[in-house]
Amino acid sequence: MITKLLIANRGEIACRIIRTARAMGIATVAVYSDADARALHVRAADEAVHIGPAPAAESYLVGEKIIAAARQTGAGAIHPGYGFLSENAGFAQAVIDAGLTWVGPKPSSIEAMGLKDAAKKLMREAGVPVTPGYEGEDQSPERLKREADAIGYPVLIKAVAGGGGKGMRKVDAAADFEAALESCRREARASFSNDEVLLEKWITSPRHIEVQVFGDSHGNVVHLFERDCSLQRRHQKVIEEAPAPGMDESTRAEICAAAVRAAKAVDYEGAGTIEFIADASEGLRADRIFFMEMNTRLQVEHPVTEEITGVDLVEWQLRVAGGEPIPLAQEELRIEGHAIEARLYAEDPASGFLPSIGRLRVFNLPEDVRVDTGVTTDDTVQPFYDPMIAKVIATAPDRMAAIEELTEALDSAQVWPVKTNAAFLRECLLAQDFRAGALTTGFIGDHIDELVRKGEPSPSALYTAAMARDEIDGSYHHPTWFGLEGFRLNAPHRSPVALAHEGAVHVVDICADQDDADVQFLEWAAMDGGLVVFEAGHALRFDLPRPAAGAASAADGAILAPMPGKVIALDVAEGDAVAAGQRLMVLEAMKMEHALTAPFDGTVTELAASQGAQVQVEAVLAIVEPREA
Repeated sequence: MITKLLIANRGEIACRIIRTARAMGIATVAVYSDADARALHVRAADEAVHIGPAPAAESYLVGEKIIAAARQTGAGAIHPGYGFLSENAGFAQAVIDAGLTWVGPKPSSIEAMGLKDAAKKLMREAGVPVTPGYEGEDQSPERLKREADAIGYPVLIKAVAGGGGKGMRKVDAAADFEAALESCRREARASFSNDEVLLEKWITSPRHIEVQVFGDSHGNVVHLFERDCSLQRRHQKVIEEAPAPGMDESTRAEICAAAVRAAKAVDYEGAGTIEFIADASEGLRADRIFFMEMNTRLQVEHPVTEEITGVDLVEWQLRVAGGEPIPLAQEELRIEGHAIEARLYAEDPASGFLPSIGRLRVFNLPEDVRVDTGVTTDDTVQPFYDPMIAKVIATAPDRMAAIEELTEALDSAQVWPVKTNAAFLRECLLAQDFRAGALTTGFIGDHIDELVRKGEPSPSALYTAAMARDEIDGSYHHPTWFGLEGFRLNAPHRSPVALAHEGAVHVVDICADQDDADVQFLEWAAMDGGLVVFEAGHALRFDLPRPAAGAASAADGAILAPMPGKVIALDVAEGDAVAAGQRLMVLEAMKMEHALTAPFDGTVTELAASQGAQVQVEAVLAIVEPREA
């Protein structure tokens, strides 16, 4: 029996393993790099051992340091989590040779499934359906080209040692094959020190279906049903769900039975996943679902399987590694409800999904759904590791209810100043094709322009920002924000507030907006003299446009330059009557054009700008007097 466990990983999965180990009464040991000295998994464990510099190649990927840490602390077992050394057969064997318990499959099973070409041959022999292709030893460009021609285009070139979407090239025509092969081999050589490839028939309407399997040392193997992981970006999963939409019972029975045969073929122990690619052009059919590969570890998306089966897969891993049989028989496992998981990444979809790093000054995720994370407020997102900072999992009686629950959870996500893909995930869930279950692995690529939307402040966001400013200032309305509280002789009371968002100035009439039933007060946080409003997964920063000394308040209709720039268009003259939202002028700055508009119906009483003039930030360019005055 395991009494003390070292987790050879970091972040979310390390915290996940610690949670189950603690519930089982097992002491835990964390390992950490220089960058993770104050990380959540270090704080959560009973003990922690420093294993090296920030780069993973000098810390988390150095098996000798991890085994030494286990010996130093008296940990009798090592759990690798996922990623890093989790599918390294050499490390698994080194752990066993050191007299420690390896929480994972036997090294021989990892090795058998580690090379895609050998794995496919093994699966074919075990009666598992395999995608048409070529996995031969002859790796000459001429032989590969002949085989590709025989398979028929489009064809997929895959590195036999590949993973994580690397070493893969789709070839649409024979004329493109040689260049794609050379590129694929070059990437495979750099990433895996192995440039051998295999060929697969490209599936036109592919869906990624995988089956969770579990084996023990007593010869038992069970499946825990399937997951759909078709929503992917550049071969990386984004949203996963269980069970798979559109899967009927007979097809489920066949694919799950094939997965069990695959696991038995390599004498599998512990948690593993058999991944299939389905040709969904005619729905999910057993004769159109083919083996792709086996992941010999716990998967990132394992929570959705836990949610529909009520099983703690980490607990099963620890029990089976300790010599116990699988806790439940196949006939005792059943599906209840539907679960969907969204991977929250620290990245900026609007900037090509570039990673976003830094300190999490605000990090609030909903408490009414399952959240697996490795960070909290004030933790730092590091540049050295995978940018996933949390997994948000919703479970409900049916798929549509789970979608709605997860959408609401992403709506309420609050993260700042690190950028996240929360709004992008939300758009995926709202997409009609996704809701209808019309999924393929190309879904995100086909809909990317619809899914990546810039966060523009809604009336609710503007109203919240204005009211939040009032709350920050207290009962005294600071004149910079509110002028004379909107006082106008012989006119209705008004409370106009000027707000700047990404260079655009917005004037909000609080009194008018309070009467709008559609306007809602949202969550917000004060930040560095401004504030951030959280809406639909977006974090919208608002600042105060401050007028030059002696100038009229922006709230009184002063049109301010949001940044240094050049006036390239002037649409009005002094004395002109203007309507709310009417363009007054255009300012060019940082190679972008910014239209400045009238904040309300009124008259241009002063015009300080001229076409072609260079202006400084917050210079008063014009003053619009409200029509009521």
